[in-house]
Amino acid sequence: MKAESAGTWLLLDAGNTRVKWALADADAPLGQWRVQGAMAHGLLDTLIAEWQAAGIVPARVLAANVAGGGVRAAIEGALRVCAPAAAVEWFAAVPSRAGIVNGYANPAQLGCDRFAAAIGVRALVPGRPVVIANCGTATTVDAVTADGTFIGGMILPGLRLMSGALARNTAQLPQIDAGTVLPPTFADNTHDAILSGCLAAQAGAIERAVGALGGAACIISGGAAPLIAPALNVPARHVDNIVMLGLHAALLAGEMGETC
Repeated sequence: MKAESAGTWLLLDAGNTRVKWALADADAPLGQWRVQGAMAHGLLDTLIAEWQAAGIVPARVLAANVAGGGVRAAIEGALRVCAPAAAVEWFAAVPSRAGIVNGYANPAQLGCDRFAAAIGVRALVPGRPVVIANCGTATTVDAVTADGTFIGGMILPGLRLMSGALARNTAQLPQIDAGTVLPPTFADNTHDAILSGCLAAQAGAIERAVGALGGAACIISGGAAPLIAPALNVPARHVDNIVMLGLHAALLAGEMGETC
């Protein structure tokens, strides 16, 4: 196994259902990874073996975690084995970083994933107002102004949560599968009507945000983005792993928070 050079960074996005990771050279352009991967929370006991097989020995680690203490502990255990000498930072929302001013009433209460996503879109679309729709377990729809101020956003159940609630509470109607073919707006069966309604709700929130932030670009990300993006009536750019891109942009900006 060949160890990585001292100029490599490990980026970690621990979301509500999966942990995603990517290894980047310190001088690599935004979003260019040496190697990347993802695993469900239930498989985190295999993380050490996966990282060792991939030769993950970074000099620096930046991790965003919204999944709680158990997931953080599993990641920390893997880092102690695979990257014992690395400088590790647990990314958090702060008043300002990497060109983004955090406009939350209490900046520390903003989810670290949403703050990272804002940094990511600022790097991708500088100098324009942008709406970020991150469509995962929850759907977050956030706004960044042209001068780089995160002004706030919306949080709603993700597509699976929304459709699953209907499935559980309407005589066990079928739950929506992520690979379902998109139905027409006015569906002629109950299964498709559930999906059509949930898609309309998700798309409507995003469109409302774009309309409220006049002239805004729209970036959509997350596991449900391929289903939701075609339902939008506004132009949107699909970007994979916007949180990971934001973490990378934060490191490229040359700023670092407290390490642990």
